[in-house]
Amino acid sequence: MQRLALASMEIEDFGTVSARTVVAGVEAMCDPLGALYLPETRLLVVSDLHLEKGAAFARRGMMLPPYDTLATLKVLEAVIARHDPAIVVSLGDNFHDRVGSAHLPEIFRTKIADLARGRDWIWINGNHDPDGTVDLPGQFADELHYAGLAFRHEPSLVSPAGEIAGHLHPAATVIRREKAVRRPCFATDGRRLLMPAFGLMSGGLDLRHKAMTGLFEKQNLIAHMMGRDRIYSVRFSNLRG
Repeated sequence: MQRLALASMEIEDFGTVSARTVVAGVEAMCDPLGALYLPETRLLVVSDLHLEKGAAFARRGMMLPPYDTLATLKVLEAVIARHDPAIVVSLGDNFHDRVGSAHLPEIFRTKIADLARGRDWIWINGNHDPDGTVDLPGQFADELHYAGLAFRHEPSLVSPAGEIAGHLHPAATVIRREKAVRRPCFATDGRRLLMPAFGLMSGGLDLRHKAMTGLFEKQNLIAHMMGRDRIYSVRFSNLRG
């Protein structure tokens, strides 16, 4: 929940805690709250919100603390307030299951409507929620092509150049003070970028996992790791094996 604490902090100089990167010639900023901001187009990207995950588990008889949607929306509110984007793109698995948006409590529905007011909002369909959203502002689509980039949920091996994707929840591990430190990360080799999961109850998949095979040029791969209050950029060769 460190991101929830970070979301409540006043950060005067965003540039000191973020990390600049370039994907297919497009400049982007990795925000330590887990969002990607493209300043030229004022576009904000988040991925894998997994809203209503606790409710989805409860429907299956597995009880989890029911605070995940509230906590995730608080962090989303903070990152939107920081950047004031004109466009918000949510890269799939917006809800944890197909019925999550239909069963969303009205208080959260109102919160999302407030966040979307005056902006274009695009929900990309994910494997958890392939049918789009119900009674929420914005549009939903399988993918979006905008400003020379392709925004989709699952990364494609066919056309990696200029791709921003989610789905795999990338994470990386480094050794710091003789201890292994594992954090979610933005992963990019300059051709594509994989987003960390924005949902506060979502896990991560190590960049060395077999599911990552073929996605990156390893010699160019950088993990922009989410620290307690800033982004730490680490080359793949310096990550723990």
